[in-house]
Amino acid sequence: MILILDFGSQYTQLIARRIREAQVYCEIYPGTKNINEIAHIKDVKGIILSGGHASVYEKGAPWPCDDVWKTGVPVLGICYGMQLIAENFGGKVHPSKNREFGFADITVKGKNLLFDGLDKKMPVWMSHGDKLSKIPKGFVNVASSKNCPQAAIADSKNNIYGVQFHPEVKHSPFGKKILNNFLFKICRLKKDWTMKSYIKDEIVRIKKQVGNSKVLCALSGGVDSSVAAIMLYRAIGKKLVCVYVDHGLQKLGETERVKKVFGPKFGKNLIIVDAKKIFLNKLKGVTDPEMKRKIIGHTFIEVFDREAKKLKGIDFLLQGTIYPDIIESATHGAGVTIKSHHNVGGLPEKMKMKLVEPLKSLFKDEVRVLGRELKIPAEIIDRQPFPGPGLAVRTLGEITEEKLRIVKEADAIVDEEIRKAGLYEKIWQSFAVILPVKTVGVMGDKRTYEHVIVVRAVNSEDAMTADWVKLPYDILGRISSRIINEVRGANRVVYDISQKPPSTIEWE
Repeated sequence: MILILDFGSQYTQLIARRIREAQVYCEIYPGTKNINEIAHIKDVKGIILSGGHASVYEKGAPWPCDDVWKTGVPVLGICYGMQLIAENFGGKVHPSKNREFGFADITVKGKNLLFDGLDKKMPVWMSHGDKLSKIPKGFVNVASSKNCPQAAIADSKNNIYGVQFHPEVKHSPFGKKILNNFLFKICRLKKDWTMKSYIKDEIVRIKKQVGNSKVLCALSGGVDSSVAAIMLYRAIGKKLVCVYVDHGLQKLGETERVKKVFGPKFGKNLIIVDAKKIFLNKLKGVTDPEMKRKIIGHTFIEVFDREAKKLKGIDFLLQGTIYPDIIESATHGAGVTIKSHHNVGGLPEKMKMKLVEPLKSLFKDEVRVLGRELKIPAEIIDRQPFPGPGLAVRTLGEITEEKLRIVKEADAIVDEEIRKAGLYEKIWQSFAVILPVKTVGVMGDKRTYEHVIVVRAVNSEDAMTADWVKLPYDILGRISSRIINEVRGANRVVYDISQKPPSTIEWE
């Protein structure tokens, strides 16, 4: 495997994506972590130091532990990572008079394995305000740009390399080739990480973790929890008990769909819990987004805990946590919390169940690939992502039964029209949001004062970045007309044209 040490770069997860696309397994850990505490350290065949927003010469700047330099495996430093390498081995880093943010052309000097098979000149993506002013002893300068004389350095004898640019982003068109050279020509790895191998390894791990105990599955009917459930079912069979909580925050008709799809598979081991009143009572009067998420998360745990007590031998709770959940909740690396995820952050002390999370190291598209490998029907695998807290994050302000009815009906119309247009599988997410404000309208010559519905449609690869979809006007027109005419309580429809970042996909 490849070990990625995260120093707070917004692109760290992309490094992992590119490595996995090359069929090599990797794991991300905080940059300052003692690598001797990593369980799989003996399997590490290469280390990548990510970028970051700090300056290596500043007091308190994050540094890797000393043992990183003593592993004897190849090391690649990216941006801040390269500057760490330089300073550690006697080089110098200083603020640059001409900062580089965006495209730059680099010129490769001489021959080395990192740039093997590439042109001497190529465009790359730069994002830095510091640069090397002195190259460490034993290193050579192997690439330069107009504003960055030392755009890449190499100590080929000890297999230590650094690049000032970001090969992991799409804006560096030859970045994949550079990373592949590091993986296969420098680290001498093989393309042996596939979903088939992941399933095999994960099933062994699950059986070892669970033993003879039963597992309670938090089944929502979405892609993540469905794949996690089928994964566990393959590993432990009837020892899996699935609990679907009808909290009233699902899409229209969701409970009936879950019964239809999963009832025949799990039989008596599918338990439907009607908890609508419990959730709505606890959310009454709450308007703060983070408080909503925490209440929903805690209530989920309470419901599962209560159901577990009715059963015997339940020692584990299965959750469909995926990697972006962990990244955005900032429980990993040097990130800043973007939003809390109800299934990230551990269990309350009073709860005796331990977590089983077979998807927590996978990105969303990898979960879909895993689902197809497990022969899960397309109607489940190809579903658009749906947030764990459900429509609570799409009902801004206080959550009421009336507002939930409105947003459910509006969302169903968005879904239906997007499907009719043949765009559902081509769009990452499309949905409706209800705002906590009302606007004046006119219907049948009468004044109305009703809710605003926001339509949101975005495209993304992994939910870490997203762009709004340029829906045809006729589709937007039909959606707007139907919502205003068919949904009681809504008299205005607007379209969200924000990107992520700076916005998020969901509104809360």
